[in-house]
Amino acid sequence: RPEDAGRTVQGVPVLGTTAALDQIAHVQQIGTVLVASPAGSGLRRELLMRWSGAGLSLLTLPAADEWLAAEGPNLRKVELADLLGREPVQLDEQGLHQLFAGRTVLVTGAGGSIGSELCRQAARFGAGRLVCLDVSEFAIYQLEQELAAAFPALQAEYLTANVRESARIEALMQACRPAVVLHAAAYKHVPLMEGANAIEALRTNVLGTLHVARAAGRAGAARFVLVSTDKAVNPTNVMGASKRLAEQVVQAVAAAFGDTQFVSVRFGNVLGSSGSVVPLFTAQIAQGGPVTVTHPDIVRYFMTIPEAAQLVLQAGLMGRSGQIYVLDMGEPVKIAELARMMIRLSGKPESEVPIVFTGLRPGEKLYEELLADGETTDATPHPKLRVARTTGAPEDGAAVAQAWIEAAGAAPDAAAVRAWLQSRVPEYRPRSADS
Repeated sequence: RPEDAGRTVQGVPVLGTTAALDQIAHVQQIGTVLVASPAGSGLRRELLMRWSGAGLSLLTLPAADEWLAAEGPNLRKVELADLLGREPVQLDEQGLHQLFAGRTVLVTGAGGSIGSELCRQAARFGAGRLVCLDVSEFAIYQLEQELAAAFPALQAEYLTANVRESARIEALMQACRPAVVLHAAAYKHVPLMEGANAIEALRTNVLGTLHVARAAGRAGAARFVLVSTDKAVNPTNVMGASKRLAEQVVQAVAAAFGDTQFVSVRFGNVLGSSGSVVPLFTAQIAQGGPVTVTHPDIVRYFMTIPEAAQLVLQAGLMGRSGQIYVLDMGEPVKIAELARMMIRLSGKPESEVPIVFTGLRPGEKLYEELLADGETTDATPHPKLRVARTTGAPEDGAAVAQAWIEAAGAAPDAAAVRAWLQSRVPEYRPRSADS
């Protein structure tokens, strides 16, 4: 506060306001700055952005939920999420404890960025038994080591399985009889799922979702949650179209199992997830650049991994069967600006780490949407969750998808895959690299 300048507060002299920090830092030879403004506040982001490139070491206080998990309010270095200014998620903690406490929870894709955080949150809210499933042996091993150390009393199973194998998924689901199924297993890399890999996106994202959803219904699960994506909205790539079809499959399965609540949750990019731009930029900056951005104007929505996982759980708690939830992703961020933030955080001058624009990749859009053409949303009791009003899924959607994918053969032509996807997802408009 300006009126405190020149005073002494609890024995500590107030040398001036934040506006005078540059001068104060020079005169007092300050090397470290502690920013204590609340997480998500505009002032906090403004201060961090101003000083991140000033050659000062920046520290901040952990968020409130981090305080609760730690022995004390230890200071930490400023992270990219601090610069983005995301507000802490408000959770119905009592409701989530009631949803998970003492119950069996199964998570697919458990070794991935979102899947592993869903496992942590389920353990945090008292899951009686946690079944972690992933196709990657190494990922599930790493998760086992982490959760055993963090939650020593947790009863957990770590299973290697592929969601594309219907009989295996059915047998596992019948054996563990989960009350809650969180389905995060998916292929999500846009360029890789174009071309020769297109059928693989359908086998995992569509057929795999069908297998897990049906098995959950047959096993008597109370709730099933599909982790979807904003790339499912007006998709221009195979990955996004496959996730839109997965949403339709979940809605179709919901109609067949009235005792299970099936919901889908769409959100954008998460900071630091495997395959995202953040690890890529980190490596490029460490090497001195260049940092590669596809287009000067490309923008994306971002949230932190814990925020995304917590909102997925919140939607699973609130949702009614067949609903698609849309997360409030805040304001979109220019990827070029994200790169500049990361360069500043690294302590290197922007002049030393060039940014190079490489051109949009096949299937890539300049911006992502959370609602398709003609879709609107309804409010929910949670400020960061809305329900999409969709046209619903064709009654035969699941059966038609299963029949076509299984009959497609080992290596169908990518053009044939895209054409079939367009017949099932009319809003899908494939985009080539030069269009």
